[in-house]
Amino acid sequence: MIEKLIVLEDTDPVIFYGVNNSNMQLIKALYPKLRIVARGNVIKVLGDEEEMCAFEENIIKLERYCAEYNSLKEEVIIDIIKGNAPQAEKSGNVIVFSVTGKPIIPRSENQLKLVEAFQKHDMVFAIGPAGSGKTYTAIALAVRALKNKEIKKIILSRPAVEAGEKLGFLPGDMKEKIDPYLQPLYDALQDMIPAAKLQEYMDLNIIQIAPLAFMRGRTLNDAVVILDEAQNTTSAQIKMFLTRMGMNTKMIVTGDMTQIDLPSSQTSGLIQALKILKDVKGIAFIELNKKDIVRHKLVTQIVEAYEKFEKERKATSNPPTGKETSSPNHVN
Repeated sequence: MIEKLIVLEDTDPVIFYGVNNSNMQLIKALYPKLRIVARGNVIKVLGDEEEMCAFEENIIKLERYCAEYNSLKEEVIIDIIKGNAPQAEKSGNVIVFSVTGKPIIPRSENQLKLVEAFQKHDMVFAIGPAGSGKTYTAIALAVRALKNKEIKKIILSRPAVEAGEKLGFLPGDMKEKIDPYLQPLYDALQDMIPAAKLQEYMDLNIIQIAPLAFMRGRTLNDAVVILDEAQNTTSAQIKMFLTRMGMNTKMIVTGDMTQIDLPSSQTSGLIQALKILKDVKGIAFIELNKKDIVRHKLVTQIVEAYEKFEKERKATSNPPTGKETSSPNHVN
């Protein structure tokens, strides 16, 4: 008789053990010759050495499955322990699985282009309107790279620019003032990584969420780095961010040209960067549009209404004189 400790490192024990420990009860029933005790993320096993080796091998397989799919069902446990390949829920386009086990896939042609561009390029710019899935898809790609151990950390950043409110009037210390700006990034991560595991990653700085100002002076290696809301960066800020890129690092820059909150006297760093970097090899540029919007159907109608309003406003403020034949400064 020997004793062994097996540590669950890559998955959330709550999901692994099941509701009311139902998964562990099933595993114990399938290994009646072993004495199995599970506490926290440690499984203690006592029994015959040969039986123990088979048990450990299957626990590792179950942990891998649970880490990938964020779920562990009774039929999967039975299949793996009996030596059968479980019926994979995976299809070719799945990026990762949500905390509910639902596959997260590109939901439009341009989202798929973003996924493909990430695979082929180390730097990707994804430009599109609200709700087009650019940030959510980018974070899913980062989570997949982390789960596959292709990188060691995920770094998510945003410029802390007010959209009507003043940062100084928010209550709390600096972290509490800035967290509301970063909440959309937390929301996406919470969809993809179980709460306990996400907290562990953040405590260990494996996942870092910080305002853009905190990037200065850093060299970011072995990471996926995402800059969200890049339309609200200045020219100096976006240049500083892009030059943080280190070895084995991929960067995704997302932005929406219709939601620039900078003072009118400042030029968006994203607009300038797109012009400066358009011919640099190794950088991909993906444009999403209102057809890619995957939020509530009203979001598409709101975007269209604002586009119509802006066109009418420009036409009213710049009436044609009859002398212009074309605009030499038009940029596609």
